[in-house]
Amino acid sequence: MHLIAYIIVYPILWLVSILPFRLLYALSDVLYLFLYKIFGYRTATVKENLKLVFPEKSDKEIATITRKFYHHLCDLVLEAIKSLTIKESEIKKRFVYKNIEEIKALEAQNKSVLLMCSHYANWEWSVVIQCHIKHKGYAIYKRLRNKYFDNLVKRMRARYNAYLITTKQTISTLTKLKSEGELFVAGFAADQSPKKHKAHYWREFMGIKAPVITGPEMIAKRLDVPVMFFRIDKIKRGYYEATIDRVIMNPLDCKENEITDKFIEYIEKQIYEKPEYYLWTHKRWKHMNEIPEEFQ
Repeated sequence: MHLIAYIIVYPILWLVSILPFRLLYALSDVLYLFLYKIFGYRTATVKENLKLVFPEKSDKEIATITRKFYHHLCDLVLEAIKSLTIKESEIKKRFVYKNIEEIKALEAQNKSVLLMCSHYANWEWSVVIQCHIKHKGYAIYKRLRNKYFDNLVKRMRARYNAYLITTKQTISTLTKLKSEGELFVAGFAADQSPKKHKAHYWREFMGIKAPVITGPEMIAKRLDVPVMFFRIDKIKRGYYEATIDRVIMNPLDCKENEITDKFIEYIEKQIYEKPEYYLWTHKRWKHMNEIPEEFQ
């Protein structure tokens, strides 16, 4: 069944990907009508999350953010599909790195780097970073159940010399690279909720106590690799700017959870500024009533 689904869906994805952007966004507007207006895809979850995070906002304000979010979500879906065939020159024009010299400075020092980002704006296009630096690029991801689509996603990233590795592969892969003296940049979208049995640290995120991911901090300390936070801003429809902020050059000097705390505070600021560009469809605070005693 997985192969049949791939054979049916892939040609449709490819045809969508070759659409000029003007038509792509027209299609996004149509998708918005179906996804939000007709089917109400995860609208209950989105509104519940927004009301948790912004209890001071009126129903009208929540509805406005929700509407803007779904417009952005549809753009994001189609921009991800566009990645199948988009030219390098085009994506570099639409996804601009404002201070890529921060990573190039680490190249000159023969240092690898861990990039911590959130599911904000368009993280899918961030792979274009490999067009600007010499580091070998890795992104940590969750493997898709359909192996054919999983391989497709890997091929899409490989167009820009970026490679996907699962969480289970991360430590062994990065440790091997460091032992061989090969520079790498490893990207972590570290804002989502870990599984409860794997949660080692709970703290407030957007004003609500929840488990947070600590894996990037653990890896940074184990390998003694500098950590940078990675911010993506949506400038206008189809155009983004990425800013790399140097945060921790010597992770071994940090207290426990210090890197994680600074990252959470960093992304909270951006979400509060323009909440419509954050990924609200996930149940980020589903464990908020199950806080372990030691973190209460």
